[in-house]
Amino acid sequence: MKIKSWCTKVVQSPASVEESEKCNGVMEKIEHKFVNVNGINMHVAEIGEGPAVLFVHGFPEMWYTWRHQMLSLSSLGYRAVAPDLRGYGDTDAPPSHTSYTAFHVVGDLVGLLDALGLDKVFLVGHDWGAIISWYFCLLRPDRIKALVNMSVVFQPRHPSMKPVETMRTMIGDDFYMCRFQDAGIEEEFVRVGTAKLMRAFLSTRDPSPPLIPKENGFANNWELTAPWSGSQIQVPVKFIVGDLDLTYHFPGVQEYIHGGGFKKMVPMLEEVVVMEGVGHFINQEKPEEVSDHIYDFVKQF
Repeated sequence: MKIKSWCTKVVQSPASVEESEKCNGVMEKIEHKFVNVNGINMHVAEIGEGPAVLFVHGFPEMWYTWRHQMLSLSSLGYRAVAPDLRGYGDTDAPPSHTSYTAFHVVGDLVGLLDALGLDKVFLVGHDWGAIISWYFCLLRPDRIKALVNMSVVFQPRHPSMKPVETMRTMIGDDFYMCRFQDAGIEEEFVRVGTAKLMRAFLSTRDPSPPLIPKENGFANNWELTAPWSGSQIQVPVKFIVGDLDLTYHFPGVQEYIHGGGFKKMVPMLEEVVVMEGVGHFINQEKPEEVSDHIYDFVKQF
């Protein structure tokens, strides 16, 4: 069954104007509300009825990145739920950086499921949301029916090296996540300009790691996850990545995915999809195909 996809036109021809008007009409059916969870007010977008699919966005995004998939899945009898994670969009942003561990964010999502009366859901993640989705499945597999994750593979916890230290070793000090550890980095962002930064992050098709050289002017999660060293992901999983995605070209990732390491850590990994000619923001670049992949997987359960 082919899934409907809306809002995919970009060029403003007469036909695309008509499509845009149709899109706006459908988008208005998405409901928005605030839910108090885990000590914060979380903004949630929701549409449809039926088995629930929880969408977890990445950086620098919010619920809107999932609009195509929400409309598609809801048209096929699913309840699509997409929150803004803490610190994003209209959800509260606690001031301390210590309030953004994976435990906090997963706790928010568990609280959201409780508030919505949802026992178990299908989980869909991308980018930072993929990392959170891996943690969700690691910490609370009892709440997840199956996972469709995109771009970022599950990496086992390194026994002696923090994630940022690993990134520095593999990619260098200018890698954007490493630079984000520097106090005052936001001042550099202000000088560059929001529009330029967003274009750089959201429209790049360069598969090399994004760097922020200093001349151009995350919380300590690793210690908290020690009890889960060596733990596997024990839910059914489908993984999707573009062959132009920068995450697919990180050192060792392709060997890990295709050489058996990924399957070892995710033993219920049922399918890996590498989409040709697709960059990092795969769910927006190829919305219909991604919606098809999600539906083809979740309909099995």
